[in-house]
Amino acid sequence: MTANVLRRLLLALFVFCLASSQAFAQATPAPRQDASQPFPKQDDGKFLKKHEANLARARSGPVGLLFLGDSITDNWRKAPHIWDAYYGKYQPANFGIGGDRTQHVIWRIEHGELDGIAPKVTVLMLGTNNSLDYSAAEIAAADRKIVGMIRAKLPQTKVLLLGVFPRGPRDRNGGPVTPALVAEAETRQATIAALNAELARLDDGKTVRYLDISKVFLGQDGKIPYPIMPDQLHPNAAGYQLWADAMQPLLEEMMK
Repeated sequence: MTANVLRRLLLALFVFCLASSQAFAQATPAPRQDASQPFPKQDDGKFLKKHEANLARARSGPVGLLFLGDSITDNWRKAPHIWDAYYGKYQPANFGIGGDRTQHVIWRIEHGELDGIAPKVTVLMLGTNNSLDYSAAEIAAADRKIVGMIRAKLPQTKVLLLGVFPRGPRDRNGGPVTPALVAEAETRQATIAALNAELARLDDGKTVRYLDISKVFLGQDGKIPYPIMPDQLHPNAAGYQLWADAMQPLLEEMMK
């Protein structure tokens, strides 16, 4: 066998092995992330950019009131008049990031988002993005861990733990609602209901308080009115007004 033929055979073998490994990687699903373990979100860079913005806010000055969560929290920026009217006097900070699951918030905390601040209260609402792929027990365990992390890093801070808000059937791209989407919403809602029952047990009457305001987002028929949650997940300004009004009595008590 000539050296040239040998080289061709080795090259063919290399190409075959490379193609086989790529096919295996495509056929093998990624390992399921543990809801209670830290993971950075793999996206187009928005997650890390927002994380850096949160770190910058923490460094920029006092934080008297912290909101921590996902897009439902992040979207307070779409109702700035309500935010300022209710929370402006508290030197607030919004550390919500769209699409976050429990594991992403755990990663953020481990990477400095609670460092150097001393809010009197942290408002936490988290878990809806886990609700299809994880059990209520798994999400509750992750939220319990996050509450513990907040208390460990910020021992003088009280935690206002909100029940996860209800959600209805929705197509993320605004398309028609299919029976499959209705079934998905029902599955998520069942998980959320069980999750909230677990979260309620974390209320110790002192440093951790639990508040479920889900009913303010439901009509008499038990469904979410489109005028307050047009996409059946994220409140609009009217929905944030309902949130602020429902939370304010307990928040004021905790901020004293």
